[in-house]
Amino acid sequence: MTIHNIALGYQRDWWPILMSGFMRNALIGGTIVAVAAGLIGYFVVVRHSAFAAHALAHIGLPGATGAVLVGVPVVVGLGVFCVGGALVIGLLGKRATDREVVTGTVLSMATGLGLFFNSQATKSSSTMTNVLFGNVLAISHEQLVGFAVLLAVLAVSVGIIYRPLLFSSVNAPVAEAKGVPVRVLSVMFMALLGLTVTMAVQAVGTLLLFALVVTPAATAIMLTPRPVMAMVISTAISLVAVWLGLTASAMFNLPPSFLIVSIACAIWSAVWASNRRRRVAAHALDEPTDALPILTSSTRPASATSGV
Repeated sequence: MTIHNIALGYQRDWWPILMSGFMRNALIGGTIVAVAAGLIGYFVVVRHSAFAAHALAHIGLPGATGAVLVGVPVVVGLGVFCVGGALVIGLLGKRATDREVVTGTVLSMATGLGLFFNSQATKSSSTMTNVLFGNVLAISHEQLVGFAVLLAVLAVSVGIIYRPLLFSSVNAPVAEAKGVPVRVLSVMFMALLGLTVTMAVQAVGTLLLFALVVTPAATAIMLTPRPVMAMVISTAISLVAVWLGLTASAMFNLPPSFLIVSIACAIWSAVWASNRRRRVAAHALDEPTDALPILTSSTRPASATSGV
């Protein structure tokens, strides 16, 4: 068996690589995806929809392979299945428990379709690889235009429904009692999530999407309780992960998706460890006070209760 060495290591000509046309498209496309992920990721975490976000990426897989089968652009099939699956989940999954069941059912059906389409389309193996692992370096100018349009739709939509969406995300029963259209907002949110997933899959793939959409938002929520600030921090973390990941890939000849996800996860790990140390330190300071016995009539010494 022959083992081929992978050309890893520092590349002295990394700056011209970083300034090349394909890398410039990757930076612009990655930036758009990072901003979109930062906008929607906060609501994904607050609404406990992380499983739905992860599942939608896989639901888009049969759309991509089916597009190859019928001869239409891959992004069209990807978008139809992502947004279509999101709408089904939003319509049928009103409560969190319902969403879990509906999401799992739709995911199972989509996985079966993906296997069927892949068996029929002989040229879909490379498509499946790109969808599973992403290929940010292959983003074209036409895709950038589509990304920009989708980001504009996402930003305007989130701006319009921000307050009622936040209210229904934090306390759905009270929001519904106040007359907030919780079901409509759920469907709209899932549709926006489907659009975001359609973009993000093309950058980091279905298997790594979770780390770009959910991980930065989860990190931001650990840093601040303020929704707007959490969205800003989440977007900043996503941007740092994309920019540093692409730069490091040019410098060391490593897969950019791997580096982007690794950086996002490393930031989350550092914040989580810092928060844990603070909690342990705070608990240690409170422990002596909490450990003092409370003298009640049942625990007080006999001499205290007998008046001696």
